[in-house]
Amino acid sequence: MAAGGSRPPGEGSAGEAELRVMAASRLPPSALTLKQFLRRQQVLQLYRKILRAIREVPAEADRQYLKDWTREEFRRNKGATEEDAIRMMITQGNMQLQELQRTLKLAKS
Repeated sequence: MAAGGSRPPGEGSAGEAELRVMAASRLPPSALTLKQFLRRQQVLQLYRKILRAIREVPAEADRQYLKDWTREEFRRNKGATEEDAIRMMITQGNMQLQELQRTLKLAKS
């Protein structure tokens, strides 16, 4: 240790390191990282947008079919954890949403 009890920059005391470990261990093992949290928000936002678009479908039977299909697709992929696969599914979902919106717009005109 250097004179006066100081440590080189970047080296905290053993107590500080212990506090950091304790703070980190307070998080539940299932806690999401920031990246996972943001990706989850994207998925939920896409899900809500699709359901809102489906409300515009004129036929009740078609509306119900699309709602059921959407819920089942999201439920089926709920456990996906690979980042690339999730990004791909979000991209596909956005393309399907755009297609539904274009179809609804054409139907109204």
